[in-house]
Amino acid sequence: MKFGKSAALFLSCALAFSVTAGCKKKEEAKPAEPVPKAASDTIKIGFMGALTGDVAMFGKPTLEGMKMAAEEVNAAGGVLGKKIEIVEADNRGDKQEGAAVAQKLITRDNVVAMIGDPTTGISKVVAPIAQKAGVVLLSAGATGPGLVEIGDFIFRNTLLDSVAIPACIDYFANELKYKKVAVITSDNNDYSVGLSQTFRDATKGKGITIVADEKVKDGDKDFSAQITNIKAKKPDVIFYSGYYTEGALIMKEARKQGVKASMFGGDGLFSPEFIKLGGEAVEGSMSALGFSPEQATPETAKFIEAFKKKFNDALPGLFDAQGYDGVMMLADAIKRANSADPKVFKDALATTKNFKGVSGTITIRANREPIKSPLCLLAVKNGQFALKAKVPVKMD
Repeated sequence: MKFGKSAALFLSCALAFSVTAGCKKKEEAKPAEPVPKAASDTIKIGFMGALTGDVAMFGKPTLEGMKMAAEEVNAAGGVLGKKIEIVEADNRGDKQEGAAVAQKLITRDNVVAMIGDPTTGISKVVAPIAQKAGVVLLSAGATGPGLVEIGDFIFRNTLLDSVAIPACIDYFANELKYKKVAVITSDNNDYSVGLSQTFRDATKGKGITIVADEKVKDGDKDFSAQITNIKAKKPDVIFYSGYYTEGALIMKEARKQGVKASMFGGDGLFSPEFIKLGGEAVEGSMSALGFSPEQATPETAKFIEAFKKKFNDALPGLFDAQGYDGVMMLADAIKRANSADPKVFKDALATTKNFKGVSGTITIRANREPIKSPLCLLAVKNGQFALKAKVPVKMD
């Protein structure tokens, strides 16, 4: 995901490394300096994500998956004779808090790696801090551009927009015979801006015309003007690159005005809250994901059964699976490197190939970007997300 609703760039509070809501900005947070890692019987992995706020629907399941993976690894004897410990803190979906939490995890908690943030915006704020400190950051959700380029300690395990969107456009053009699309971008959301540009670029030469290109902002409630403009263009589908909150309201306005086109978006739409907020208006809306509990692989089926047993028959979602895979990928890299020193195991992580994760098969390419299969196109059907199609992805 590409994701993150935020204000300014960095935050430091008067109390050292405080992440309380009442802190006021005193000075800009500086990248944490590398600190000696004390000998320990545990390998500490930090959770970087929101447990409260607008994007907690992405953070909470990421943490669930991380904890589940740590429990399984520890029950099997740990890694290199040590237990994995998940250290959590709430960044509230805010870039300032993300910087403060990263500082705390690195300098006070001595984590060797952080998993998260599930959003692109916060991940890009935290990445320079992790890179400077020599701590691995593995985002289990950020899909927008310009993240891993920050440094050689920065990774992610999610299906990239640059892979998913062109594949979906091929499916729309060839299978669904779409010709016209309306684009809506939240222009104060890094994830949305990047995803919309990826979409525009991918439509070139595909026989699909962008007939409307509208702008909104995260937090908006009234979308009547944008939908009025879109209605006149009669698109086959509305591409919205933002999050589920505004997406649901956009579709309610579209149905109110008699627009028949459904919505398509990235994993920012994938939340039960999207359906709860949108009701019948979001029936048929589609989300491109790197995970679906339907047509499961053996690895995914095993994970689903364990998840249902742990969480009262609930089905896991994308972020549960990617948080789980994040811990398992780190454990695998530490084991192969025979070291829990991030300066050592980052090189093993960079050579991950055909890793059989519960969210798909993952290979880290030379540029540290993941290539991942399958691509699942999910659509809302009878009030829940269901698999519409598995779209081919080239694993090269």
